[in-house]
Amino acid sequence: MATEVAAPAPPLSDVEDNTTAAAAAAETKSSGPQKLERKWTFWFDNQSKPKQSGAAWGSSLKKAYTFDTVQEFWCLYDQIFKPSKFPANAEFHLFRAGVEPKWEDPECANGGKWTVTSSRKANLDTMWLETLMALIGEQFDEGDEICGVVASVRQRQDKLALWTRNAANEAAQMSIGRKWKEIIDVTEKITYSFHDDSKRERSAKPRYNV
Repeated sequence: MATEVAAPAPPLSDVEDNTTAAAAAAETKSSGPQKLERKWTFWFDNQSKPKQSGAAWGSSLKKAYTFDTVQEFWCLYDQIFKPSKFPANAEFHLFRAGVEPKWEDPECANGGKWTVTSSRKANLDTMWLETLMALIGEQFDEGDEICGVVASVRQRQDKLALWTRNAANEAAQMSIGRKWKEIIDVTEKITYSFHDDSKRERSAKPRYNV
């Protein structure tokens, strides 16, 4: 896989303006809109900015744009949501519409996440895009089990996490994990952790692996 050279990182404050432009571009596509089976929402979180005193966790999390057509997705992705474009400590999320990427959300509260890491920005971009296409294209048999995906951009090692609803359903989680490995073309072991464990202990041991 050829190494890509990342474009200069734009200020995250430009994201909201760019989403408006992307949405307008999507509406001008000559072909009719191709509806997705469900609506999805992009979120972003700039954790590199200093937090205000007393600010609650998640206070920097911002909803960027909700879409339900293929055209909107590609305009948004092409203009904005490539992880390699942004600085370390930024996080990008694609979640089912109506679900917030927080442990406290009712859809996520009893869930967990599969996690994969990458030390190359080009790899992160590729795995991120393949995962997004699999989600909006409903490629997972247990699609209703999936809440969304998070790309965490870091200085040394980036991370991609696939969030699911019911951590205790081992059969469903194992099926999702195996399918995800196939989609992102990863051969090394990936692990699944429960949100409840992570709340109690930052370095909680994984419950499943594939």
